Amino acid sequence: MLRFIRSMESLIFASRWLQAPLYLGLIVAQGVYVYQFMLELMHLVTKIGSLGETDIMLIVLGLIDVVMIANLLVMVIVGGYETFVSRLELESHPDQPEWLSHVNASVLKVKLAMALIGISSIDLLRTFINAAQLEDRVIMWRVIIHGTFLVSALALAYTDKIMMGSLAMNTKH
Repeated sequence: MLRFIRSMESLIFASRWLQAPLYLGLIVAQGVYVYQFMLELMHLVTKIGSLGETDIMLIVLGLIDVVMIANLLVMVIVGGYETFVSRLELESHPDQPEWLSHVNASVLKVKLAMALIGISSIDLLRTFINAAQLEDRVIMWRVIIHGTFLVSALALAYTDKIMMGSLAMNTKH
């Protein structure tokens, strides 16, 4: 019976590797965003003479949005793999992200929430710049969604703070 339990535990622990293809898929998605960025950049460069200031600002905000989504993907790929699959052994690598040394599932959730707020903020700014071409209902829902992201991030951070305080109290006793 003990041998069966040990085998089952080994299988359960090894099942974390089923996530590896998901992270590889996110790397492919990041490649798609690089392609999208290059298309938008080429559009900006080739049409610069025929674009107005508002059009340029909207395209640049779109480029920033793509970069922020790519940053989010890096956080999920690197942080998620390191947290849930296997160590990356980057301690001596000169380019190791500073945040990776203290990442865990809780920190990753808060970082992701903050990244989503940043992405949503850029999208909301684009909405306000382009407000004349949008229906009031669309603007209202984007503001509500952004507000929901803000409240969710605050709730995550507060919950994390409570949990960390609870853990600290439990270790003192």
